[in-house]
Amino acid sequence: MSDEERRDSLADQAAAWVPPWDRPRPPAADTAAASTASEPDEPDEPDEERGTDRLAPLPVTVPPSTLEDLGSKVPLQGPESSKISAEPGAEKSRGAADVPSRPVAGRRRVMAAPEPAPELSDTELRGALEAILLVVDEPVSELILAQILEQPAERVGPMLDEIAAGYTAAGHGFELRRAAGGWRLYTRPEYATYVERFVLDGQSVRLTQAALETLAVVAYKQPVTRSRISAIRGVNCDGVIRTLVTRGLVEECGTEQDSGAFLYRTTTLFLEKLGLNTVDELPPLAPFLPDDVEELADATR
Repeated sequence: MSDEERRDSLADQAAAWVPPWDRPRPPAADTAAASTASEPDEPDEPDEERGTDRLAPLPVTVPPSTLEDLGSKVPLQGPESSKISAEPGAEKSRGAADVPSRPVAGRRRVMAAPEPAPELSDTELRGALEAILLVVDEPVSELILAQILEQPAERVGPMLDEIAAGYTAAGHGFELRRAAGGWRLYTRPEYATYVERFVLDGQSVRLTQAALETLAVVAYKQPVTRSRISAIRGVNCDGVIRTLVTRGLVEECGTEQDSGAFLYRTTTLFLEKLGLNTVDELPPLAPFLPDDVEELADATR
C-alpha cells in the first residue's frame, strides 16, 4: 500500500469515527425501561446545536462497559466529561475510591450570650445576705457574697453596713461586724455569760497562762522566731508553740533570712476568735506595761 492510499484510509477512518456520546444508546435495564416507557424519546441532537452551557445535563444512561472502554481509550475533557460523570449510575461504575471527596466547610457555632442576672430589690438583697450569713462558719468577704448573689459589689457593701446598723439600733442579742477581712454574725458581749453557759455546759477548754503569754508575744511581735519568743518570756516555748499551731491560732510564715529559723504569726482563726478585722485593732501595750519597764530593759541587756 502506498503512502497516499494509507493516508486516504486513515482519513476515511477518522471521518467515519463517531464519538461515544453521539452513538445510538443501547437498550437500558428493566428498571430504566419502566421509568422511561411513559416518557417520549427525544431525538439526539449534536452538541453544537444544543449548546454546552446548560443548567442541567440531559439524562443519558451509559452502561459500565462503555464507560470503562471510554475511560481507557478516550480521555474526557471539557464540559462533556462533566455531563457523563453527572449521570445516574456513573458514580457506581467508577467506584467510591474514584469519586473525589468534596470538603465540607465547617459551620461556626453561634453561642447565645448569657442573660444577665436579674437585679434584686433592696428587700430581696437584704434577705439573701441574712440567709447566707446565718449558715457561714467563717467570715465571708463582700466580693464572695457579690459573686454568689450575682449582684454588683457596690451594692453589697452598703447593704451590709445598713444591716449591721439595723441590728444595733434594734437591740438584738447578736450583731453583724467585720472580722478577719469578712463579715459574720456574733453574739453581743453583754450576753456572753448566757452563751457560755449554754455552749460549754460545764466543759471548758482554756489556754494555759503560758499559752496565752506566748500567743500575746506572737500577736504583737509577728513575724517572730521561737528563740525570740523564748528570750522575751525567759523560758523555752517549743511545746507551747506546737500547741498553738495545733489549735490553729499560730502558723509558720517563712524563715528568717540571717539564721534560717522559722517565723511564726497569728492566723485568721485568731482574729475570728477575738472578733478583730486586722492585728492593727489589737489594744496598745503601753497601759499594761510597768512603770520601770525601761529600767528592766536596761538590766536585761
